[in-house]
Amino acid sequence: MASGDGGDSLPLLFTTILLLLFRFIVADELVFDWHVAIDNSINPIITVDQPVITINGMFPGPLINATTNDNIHVNVFNHLDEPLLMTWNGIQQRLNSWQDGVSGTNCAIQPGKNWTYTYQLKDQIGSFFYFPSTNFHKAGGGFGPIRINNRPVISVPFPKPEADFDLLIGDWSKKSYKDIRSQLKTLEMAYLTAPPDRILMNGKGPYMDPLTKTHESFTVTKGKTYRFRISNVGVAWSFNFRIQNHTMQLVETEGSYTNQIMLDSLDVHVGQSYSVLVTADQDASDFYIVAEPRFFYNGSEYSRYGVAILHYDNSTTPAMGPLPNGPYPFDIESSINQAKSIRWNMTTGAARPNRQGSFNVTHVTISQTFTFTASKAEIGGVPRYTVNNVAYLTPKTPLKLADHFSNTSGVFELDKFPTNSTNPVPVEGTFVATGNHRDWVELVFENWSDEMDSWHLDGFSFYVVGFGIAEWSPEVRSTYNLYDPVVRSTVQLFPSSWTAVYVYLDNPGIWNLRSQKLKNWYLGAELYLRVYDADPNPAKERASPDNLLRCGNFELPPSVLSQPLNSFSGSPSTAFNLHNAWFHIVIICISVILSLCSSI
Repeated sequence: MASGDGGDSLPLLFTTILLLLFRFIVADELVFDWHVAIDNSINPIITVDQPVITINGMFPGPLINATTNDNIHVNVFNHLDEPLLMTWNGIQQRLNSWQDGVSGTNCAIQPGKNWTYTYQLKDQIGSFFYFPSTNFHKAGGGFGPIRINNRPVISVPFPKPEADFDLLIGDWSKKSYKDIRSQLKTLEMAYLTAPPDRILMNGKGPYMDPLTKTHESFTVTKGKTYRFRISNVGVAWSFNFRIQNHTMQLVETEGSYTNQIMLDSLDVHVGQSYSVLVTADQDASDFYIVAEPRFFYNGSEYSRYGVAILHYDNSTTPAMGPLPNGPYPFDIESSINQAKSIRWNMTTGAARPNRQGSFNVTHVTISQTFTFTASKAEIGGVPRYTVNNVAYLTPKTPLKLADHFSNTSGVFELDKFPTNSTNPVPVEGTFVATGNHRDWVELVFENWSDEMDSWHLDGFSFYVVGFGIAEWSPEVRSTYNLYDPVVRSTVQLFPSSWTAVYVYLDNPGIWNLRSQKLKNWYLGAELYLRVYDADPNPAKERASPDNLLRCGNFELPPSVLSQPLNSFSGSPSTAFNLHNAWFHIVIICISVILSLCSSI
C-alpha cells in the first residue's frame, strides 16, 4: 500500500482503540459478602473454650486479592451480639474517609444488620490487612490479608515469584476478648497485664505444641523463590521473624518497594506488614519458621514462640535441632539499626510508572510540627492511656458526621488540646487537631515507657525520617534521613525514645492517629487529624455515601434505619468481577479489528 493512503492510519486507529479499551477495563469491581460471627469451636488453645471472630466461617478471614485502582465493595453482615466496624490498615481511602471504618468516621453496624463499604485502592500497591476496630474485637480475631497487585503495565522490581504466601502472625490470649476488655477497668490489668499466651500463625498454634490443634505449613520446591507477605496482626507484641537455614530478601513494606537488603531475621511491630523473598536453596527437608516475642523475656521456654514449617515438596525429613537463634530480645540498638537500614527504593515505580523517588522529602518545607507524647494516667480513678496528657473520649456521634452536618457543634471542639506540649493535668477529651490541606507536617512521637509501641495514621503514609534514644529536640533534625526514608503507614516507637516522620496532607477528611497496641488504643491513646479544604469540589473530597449510617445526634427514625440481614441478595463469600462481560466484548472487538487489518 502506497505511503499516504488510508491504510497507514489503521495501525494508529487500532492502537488508539486498544488504549481506550484497556483504560476502560483497568479497574475491576470486586464485591464481597462477609458474615461476621462468633465460633466457639475453633479453640486456638485447646484447653480453653473461647469465642473467635470469624468471617464466612474463616479464621483468619478471606483474602482481598486486588489490583491498583480496583473498586472494593464489602457487604458486612454483623452476626455478633454488639456493634461492629471494620477498618483497612494502610488503605488510604483517597478523598473518602467515609469508608475508614473507625469510631470517628462511621456509625457502627448494629447486631443483626449489614452495611456495605465501598472504596477504591487508588494509587496503591503492596501488603496490608483488615481488622475490626472497636470493642476490643481485634483480640478475638476478625482480621485477614489484603494484597494489592501492580497493574500489568507497571513492572515489579524483582522476578515473579513462584507463589505468594500470606502470613498473619500475632500474639493471642486464652482469655475471651470480652473478659480482657472488662478487666481493663482495673489498674492491675490496665498497666500490669499478664503477657499473651501464644503467638499464632494464620490462626494456628506453634508446631509440636501439645496445647494447639494444628500448625501452619508452607510447601515449596527446591530452586524456586517465594514471596511471604508478613503482617503483625497481634495486639501487644513485636516479634522477630526468621526461617531456619534460609535468608530473606526484603522487597516491600506497606505499599512501598524497599531497597532489597538480605536479612537473617526481621523485626515486625504491631500493625506492620512486610514482603520478603525466600529461595528454597537447601536440600530437601523441613525447616522451622519462627516468630519470637521481641522485648519480652521468655527464658528458655518456647511455648510463647510462633512456629510453623517450611516443607520442601519431596521432603521426608522433619524439622530438626533447636529453633534458630535470633537477636537478644532486649537489644534495642540492633532493632533501631535494622529500622534505619530499611529504605525506599528510589529508582522503581510502584502504583504509577514514575519512580518512587520522584516524590521525596529532600527539599520540602515543613509548615507544622506536632509532638505527641504517649503516657498513662489515672483519671477519676480509672486507668487511661494518653497523648499529651489527653485520653481520647469517644463521642456517641462520629466526628465525620458532626463535621458534615453541624460544623462540629456539640460533638467536639477543634484544636482544644495541645499538639506541641502536654496538657497541664491528665484529662479525658475528644482530641481533634487541624492539619492544613496540602501542607507538609512533621510528627514527632515520644515514648517514655519501658515498652515498645507503634503508631499509625489512617489516610496517609509516613516518611520515616528518624529514630533516636532520649528526648527529641530540634537539633536532632540534622540526623534525619531526608534522601530515601522508607514510606509506610505504621511506624515503631522504641522504649524511652522518639520517632520522627513527615506527612504530606493531600487527602482531606478526618483521620485516625493511634497507637497500634490494642490496650493503649482502647484506653485512650488516639486522636484525630482533620485535614480540611473549604472547596466543595468533589475532587477535593467525596460526598457522603448514599447508604450513610446515622447515629448519635443525627440518628434517623426507626422506620428508615438499615434493613435486617436478609435484605441483601447474594450468596456468602462471593467475589465477582462486574467487568467480565465488558472484557469479552473487548476481546471480540480486538478480534474484529485484527481481521480487518489483515484483510487490507
